[in-house]
Amino acid sequence: MRLIGMLDSPYVRRVAISLQLLGLRFEHQSLSVFRAFTQFQQINPVVNAPTLICDDGEVLMDSTLIMEYAEAVARPRSLMPSELQELQHALRVIGLALAACEKSVQIIYERGLRPPEKLHEPWVTRVTSQLLAAYGALEEEVGRRPLAVTSSSINQAGVCAAVAWHFTQQMLPEVVPTASYPALVAFSAKAETLPEFMSAPHGDTTYRHDR
Repeated sequence: MRLIGMLDSPYVRRVAISLQLLGLRFEHQSLSVFRAFTQFQQINPVVNAPTLICDDGEVLMDSTLIMEYAEAVARPRSLMPSELQELQHALRVIGLALAACEKSVQIIYERGLRPPEKLHEPWVTRVTSQLLAAYGALEEEVGRRPLAVTSSSINQAGVCAAVAWHFTQQMLPEVVPTASYPALVAFSAKAETLPEFMSAPHGDTTYRHDR
């Protein structure tokens, strides 16, 4: 398998970390959807990160759909709980984390891609309130039911929560102050020390399976 996309994307990083935890070997090609648009387009005309090229050459996209495929390949190994109530809770945490990623990206794009005179502050205010609501609920969940944080015990909820939090803190630290989210701060700090996270650090680096 070959994973296409930069690790400064929380969605690409989520997949890179999860594939390791599932014991699936893969190659990583760090391509920017902006700076390498034409090259990316030759691989996936939609230019969507993450993109996964399967062993038979078929191209998949969207981190959640890629993870559904990866889970099937890795079976019986899984990052999703099998017990219904645990699965329900994991899906809640994953949903909150992915919402936080989405709203963070929207703010980043609004600030970075739109000309200053075109910036629509009511939209930014609305998206920021959604971002803070997602992290407020995520903080409550992590504080109430701590997530496992070892290579052998972390699940997809933990991966998503840690990756989302680290991404927002790298890109929008002034929007989501750490003092208000002690449970997420502590959890993320532990997760970032795991070898699977360290092998796929946020940024423009390339994952190396032999790290």
